[in-house]
Amino acid sequence: MQMSAKAGILVLILLLLIPAVAGEDAIEWYTKAQNAATNGDYTDAVTYYSNAIALNPSYDEAYAGEAVALNALGQYSAALTAANQALAIRTSPAALGAQADALFFLGQYSAAIGAYTNYTAVVTNQESAYCNLAYSYVMVNNSAQALTTYSQCTNLNPNDPLVWNQVGLADMSLGRYSDALSAFNKATALTTTNAEIWNNKGEALAALGQYQDAITCFNTALNLNPTYAAAQTNLNAAMGKGQVYTYTFTPTPTEAPWLLGGVTPTTAIPAETATPSLTVTQVIPAATLPPATQSTPVATRTTFTPLSPVPALAGLGAAALLLSRAGKGKSR
Repeated sequence: MQMSAKAGILVLILLLLIPAVAGEDAIEWYTKAQNAATNGDYTDAVTYYSNAIALNPSYDEAYAGEAVALNALGQYSAALTAANQALAIRTSPAALGAQADALFFLGQYSAAIGAYTNYTAVVTNQESAYCNLAYSYVMVNNSAQALTTYSQCTNLNPNDPLVWNQVGLADMSLGRYSDALSAFNKATALTTTNAEIWNNKGEALAALGQYQDAITCFNTALNLNPTYAAAQTNLNAAMGKGQVYTYTFTPTPTEAPWLLGGVTPTTAIPAETATPSLTVTQVIPAATLPPATQSTPVATRTTFTPLSPVPALAGLGAAALLLSRAGKGKSR
């Protein structure tokens, strides 16, 4: 009986120890994954996070870390799945951020707005989150809210010319050309080598009737990128509108549309799919994770109607009047 009791106790101890050993192994894999992610070895990190999850299927931090690493590898659908699995177990800032980034890069902007709103409610110092949230508002045609959100982004980092460019584009879409010019001025003060920004600044100047300054900007854009078709079209239009007419009977320049500059997406954006709205129910600090990759949002093209050629007609009329008077003088 005494031996049987001792054997029973030994078995009980072993049973108690087995989960503990598995738990330690999961933590070791998670720690290894974190170190790999910190060093930028995201492929290895995903493998190690998966090992941790295999040993502990309720390891929400491992799911969140895996989602961040998958985002860094551009595997956004898999990242979204991992982030959702983490959030199903526990709400954490890391999982919210990974979910928002995955939705953003998948082009699911409406869902990304909800996810970034939840994320920025608990993490208020992440510049890229505000920038991506603002751009998501642009993509759902809410430029006013985009500008409000961009201000939070620029407050955190006022030295990013690409963000100021996006601010200017949002102002242009609302017809706020003076505000747009101010934003583009800040962008060109921070960088002088971006042809798209110079083109956009030229368009703001042209919209304000400052054609000579606009011509300078379009020429600068073409010097940086001689094949920039939009800048060339805008230059031709600005020269037609802004030149001083010194020749009699010069034909009215051909009108050309104003083409809003920026980078055109090179790949199709997936269609949005319905995603349930998120609710923050519990905020528990997670282990330090590598920051999510920041995107530089892509500007969309918009067509602006050129101003009327009244100055050109006025110049022609004045020239005709001068010729008429000169003829009369000779006849006398």
